[in-house]
Amino acid sequence: MRDSRETIPPRAFVAGYPIKHSRSPLIHGFWLDQFGLNGSYEKLAVNPDEFPDFIQSLKLQESGYVGGNITIPHKEAACRLADRVDPLAEELGAANTLWLADGALHATNTDGIGFASNLDAARPGWDKAEVAIVLGAGGASRAILQSLRDRGIREIRVVNRTAERAQELVDRFGGPLSAHPIQALAELMKDADLFVNTTSLGMDGSEAPDLPFETMRVGALVTDIVYVPLKTPFLAKAEEAGLATVDGLGMLLHQAVPGFEKWFGRWPNVTDALRQLILADIGAKS
Repeated sequence: MRDSRETIPPRAFVAGYPIKHSRSPLIHGFWLDQFGLNGSYEKLAVNPDEFPDFIQSLKLQESGYVGGNITIPHKEAACRLADRVDPLAEELGAANTLWLADGALHATNTDGIGFASNLDAARPGWDKAEVAIVLGAGGASRAILQSLRDRGIREIRVVNRTAERAQELVDRFGGPLSAHPIQALAELMKDADLFVNTTSLGMDGSEAPDLPFETMRVGALVTDIVYVPLKTPFLAKAEEAGLATVDGLGMLLHQAVPGFEKWFGRWPNVTDALRQLILADIGAKS
């Protein structure tokens, strides 16, 4: 019989469908080892039809988990099903981090934190940019647009193949956002000092359009949320034009930090050792 005074090690998860590709267990396992903590973090393939029951089991503490990460396609459902949703996730309509506290299931979204923290670490002062181009209006762009707005970027131009999709995000986040069709991209880049790719263009060797990065402002920064390959076609072209670049791997690493603290009680650091571990797993070179 288990001694009632024995502390049960905390267990956390990442739930999605499919989930095989997730590198979150590597990240959190690295930190658990680093801190010498007796806890666990695992991948869970949860079918969309089963997700409400999964969340109910989590709320009732039947599953034994203290919380976890949520990924595609469950982020919107997680936001709806949580008991307490913070302002970040509420505005986005999507949650990627859940934790149990005070008898309730809490939800937040750390994607924007991961995006901004990555740039803070790699290019301090990036948020002094005045004009930002955000390419793409899919789910990945929401947290980035929210983060750029909240950092005080004066003008944020959302560019998408379907301008109506871009306009939906402008309507959602307001403020300094404006919507533009893809045909206007080259002209829009001429006075921009920050470019963010939130699409899958260039991922895993796929093609990406040849953009005129050389027309951007002197000192402009180009970043990409894609990290396979680590140096995407957009980043390679920007470097050829003499611009500073930041790859997307840091966003993945930094977005994991707040959840780890919620589940395991320690605030981890994103280090080069962790970065090298993930690079080795994806077969990339820094």
